[in-house]
Amino acid sequence: MAEIDPSEYTIAELGPEIKEIEDVATLEEILEIERNDKDRQGAKTLLESRIEKFSEDDDTDGGDLDLTEMSVADLGNALQDIDEMKTLESLLERETDGQNRDSAIRLIENRIDSVAGSDEADVEQTQRSPEEKYPELDHPTADKAHVRALENGTYRDMWVYCETQSGALLDVSKEMLGKARRLMDEYNDSNDTDERVVAVVIGDDIADLAEETIGYGADVAVYYEDDRLDRFRHTPYTEIFADMARSTEDWRDYDEPRYTLFPATNNGRDLSAQVQAELDSGLASDCSGLYIEESVISNPVKTGRPGENKTFKRVLHMKRPDFSGFEYSTILCLDNPAREFHPQGASVIPGSFELPEFDGDRNGQLVEHEIELDSEWLQVEVVAHDRLDTGVDLSDHDVIVALGRGIGDDPTQGMELGVELADAFEDAGIGVSRGIVTGSYDFAGHVEEYTREERQIGETGQIVAPKLYIAAGISGAIQHKVGMDESETIIAVNTDPDARIRDFSDYFIEGDLFEVLPQLTAALKAGELDLKAVADGGVGADARGDTDE
Repeated sequence: MAEIDPSEYTIAELGPEIKEIEDVATLEEILEIERNDKDRQGAKTLLESRIEKFSEDDDTDGGDLDLTEMSVADLGNALQDIDEMKTLESLLERETDGQNRDSAIRLIENRIDSVAGSDEADVEQTQRSPEEKYPELDHPTADKAHVRALENGTYRDMWVYCETQSGALLDVSKEMLGKARRLMDEYNDSNDTDERVVAVVIGDDIADLAEETIGYGADVAVYYEDDRLDRFRHTPYTEIFADMARSTEDWRDYDEPRYTLFPATNNGRDLSAQVQAELDSGLASDCSGLYIEESVISNPVKTGRPGENKTFKRVLHMKRPDFSGFEYSTILCLDNPAREFHPQGASVIPGSFELPEFDGDRNGQLVEHEIELDSEWLQVEVVAHDRLDTGVDLSDHDVIVALGRGIGDDPTQGMELGVELADAFEDAGIGVSRGIVTGSYDFAGHVEEYTREERQIGETGQIVAPKLYIAAGISGAIQHKVGMDESETIIAVNTDPDARIRDFSDYFIEGDLFEVLPQLTAALKAGELDLKAVADGGVGADARGDTDE
C-alpha cells in the first residue's frame, strides 16, 4: 500500500509530501493511484520526475558520466551519489585532462575529501585562516576586523522589531508578534522552558505603542524614544537595537537574542541587514514562513568533520520564495565549530501571517532602554521632506481586475478586455502582476497607463483586499498571492488547470482570457452574471478547484 494518497493533496502540497520518499516502487504506486483517480498532469509530471531521478541514482556509478556534456551544477548533483574512491579519482583525472574547470575540480576534490573523511571520522577538520586558505589574495574577504561573534554565548528569546508609522504600529509588526507568540509557545512546550517574545520599538513618543505590543503577544517590550528619532535613521536605529541586544540588563540573563524578526519593509530591510551584520550573524530576507525544529547537517563546514552528520537543535527554519515565485528555499543560520552565528535572523514579508486580535488583558514587562546617542550617529539630518504623489491607489476599490502574462498573445487587446470588464462594474480598478511590469510587452498608448509599476499587486507592489478580485492570466506566484490573498472572493481565469492560483481561488475558470473576459463583461452588463452558475460549469468554470471532467 502506498504511503500517501495523492488525491488528498493539491499539486503544491504534493511536492513537499513526497520529498522524503526515495523508493522507486513506492513512488510508482503513488503515480498509479494518481492516474486512476484525479489524473492531473502536473501531479504526474512531479512523480515521474522523482521516479526518474532515483532510477538514475540506482544506475549511477560515475563511469558513464560524460563530463563534457555536464555543467558544474549537474556534476555537483551527480557526485552526491558516488561513494567509490576509484570512480571519483577517475573523474578527477578525466576533468583535469579534459575541460580542466577549476570549479569542477574543486567539487570532485571536495567529494573525495568527504568520502575519505567518512573512514576517518575521528580526524577533526583543521580550521585555517583566510590567508592560509587563499594565499594568492591580497585581501581575503573572510578576514573581517569588525567581527564581534561570541564564544560559548548564552542565547534566549525571540526579538521582534516593531516598526511604526504616523503614531501607529504597522500591521506587519502585529503579524510578526502573533507569529512569534505561536512559535515560542510551541517552542517552550517542546523544550520545557520559558523563553519569551521581546518587542523592540524605537522612535519618538512611542512608549504607548511599546506597551501596545504586549496586547499582541509580547512578554517584554523594550523601547527607546528620542525626539530626534521621529523619522527612521540608519545609524542610530542600528546602534540602539544592537546595544539593546548586547547590554546586560536586570530583566534578562543571556548574552544575545536567540532569534530576531524584522519587517520586510523598506526601512525594515535596511535595519535588519545592518543589525545582523553588527551582531555578526546572518539574515534570511523576505521570508513568508517560519518554524523551529532540529536539523541534521552533513556539511563539514558546519560539522567540523568530513563525512559526519551533526544534529543542530532549536533551529529557526526561514522559508522564502525563490525568484520564480513558485518554489521555496529554506534558510538556516547555523554555528560553525569555530564561530557562533546568533541571533538567527529573518525579515518577514508583510501579509505572510494572520493579524492577531488585541488582548488588552495580557500582562507583560515594559522596559525603557538607556543609551546616550553619539552625535556622530546623527550627522545626517532630514531638514525638509515632502510626500510624493503616490499614484494609483487600488486599495479602496470594491472590485479589482488584475491581468498577468496570459495576455501575451495580444498584450494590447488583453488589457482592453480587462479595462472593459472593470468599466462594467460600479467601482473597479485595474491591477497587474509583476510579469507585466517587468516583461517586454509592446502596448498601444491608450492602455499603457494601466501597465505601469504603480498598479503592480504583490509583495513589491500594492496589498489589496477588495470584495471581488478577478485574476486573468495570472499563474499565482507567492509574491502575487501576498498582495491579494485577503480578497473576499477570488475568481481566476487561466488556461492551465494546474495553475498555482487555483489553490487559493474561490472560483476557477479554465479558459482563455481572450474568450472568457468578453463573456463575463456581457453577462455583467446584462445583469446575468451568476457566480454560482459559473462555478457549476458556466463559461468553463469550476468552484474551489474541482474539475468537471
